[in-house]
Amino acid sequence: MKKLIDRPQYLAQLIGHKDVDLVKIITGIRRCGKSSLLDLFHLYLLETGVSDGHIIHLNLESMKYRNLTDYVAFYDFVASQIQDGQRTYLMFDELQNVEHWEKAIESFRLDFDVDIYITGSNAYLLSSEFSTLLSGRYVEIRVFPLSFAEFLTFNTWEDSISIEEKFQKYLQFGGMPILSEYHFDETRCNQALEGIYSTIILRDIMQRNSQINQNTLQRITLFLCSNIGNITSPNNMGNVLSSDGAIESSRQALTRNTVERYITLLKNAFLFIQVNRYDVKGKQLLKTLEKDYIIDLGFRNLLLGYRDVDRGHMLENVVYLELMRRGYRVYIGKVGTAEVDFIAEKPNEKKYIQVTESLLSEDVRDRELRPLHAIHDHYEKIVLSMDRSFINSEDGIKLINLIDWLLENN
Repeated sequence: MKKLIDRPQYLAQLIGHKDVDLVKIITGIRRCGKSSLLDLFHLYLLETGVSDGHIIHLNLESMKYRNLTDYVAFYDFVASQIQDGQRTYLMFDELQNVEHWEKAIESFRLDFDVDIYITGSNAYLLSSEFSTLLSGRYVEIRVFPLSFAEFLTFNTWEDSISIEEKFQKYLQFGGMPILSEYHFDETRCNQALEGIYSTIILRDIMQRNSQINQNTLQRITLFLCSNIGNITSPNNMGNVLSSDGAIESSRQALTRNTVERYITLLKNAFLFIQVNRYDVKGKQLLKTLEKDYIIDLGFRNLLLGYRDVDRGHMLENVVYLELMRRGYRVYIGKVGTAEVDFIAEKPNEKKYIQVTESLLSEDVRDRELRPLHAIHDHYEKIVLSMDRSFINSEDGIKLINLIDWLLENN
């Protein structure tokens, strides 16, 4: 078996749901570590006394299972492997390759004493058809590329390299686990990222949507990469791409519906995440002018070339993903005409967070603090920056070094 590096945050979630009558669905972008997580859980089961005969673990992308393309063949094969009446643990990698797989999964639950774990690399896995069939009987565990804390563990470092230099590597290369094998060789890392990106575009998007135009998809992807952390609208995006000649159209500009459809495809492949805006004073979710963040900065830098000039939005992207990893529901905050980068919520917790490169400029300091001063509630207010200062608060607003914050509780 390949070398496995522990990801305790995710493994703990699987262990916590073990033997609960819910289908455990592990989702995330290709090569972010879903298969390794299943391998880790497989080892955990063996170490806790489950016999190998009571674990059925299939990767549906393997040629060994090329005939299991529909739910009947899939069901018959797995059912023939279940040995007796004792509990059997079923683990299926990339299950979206089996047509109508959800019917087989529901039958396993009804016919046998099983505990089921599945992975998938696109949101079709959680389609309305599946949600209807297994309504209330599944839990989603979302796996992200490496956090900065994990990135430090996955890679080896010389003693002379500072934590700031390590963070710079994280901004440049991103957190796809496979890159740790290449020791920051830029050419080889880019080749690996290109392979993953091409598979996402061709297999998770193009194969499933034969009517889409690959050039249009690429241009919209590049537009989103160039505008992470910016408020955008499908109308504006279509107008910009049409007017600069990026999209060839013999009849009309790229329509709002077309742009929305392509963005949805990219979100379904877990390449981008769209974040809604929330009016803090009006206490309502706004339906327009969302922001988009990319699932891993390595892909952005691959497609655009690494550019340090947009560092502020790159830092925002890192913070957004970290909040998601920590289990927050995240929104963009609107406070009158001003904006708070993130509102992060849990059932009994809320934080307002601003992200900036530095607060040393008075203009920037005023811009970042003013929206937080305008919020008159008791919830925690934080500004994250790359500054290191002995001043750690101002008028009740916490001023925290971003790297320190990323390494909290690790």
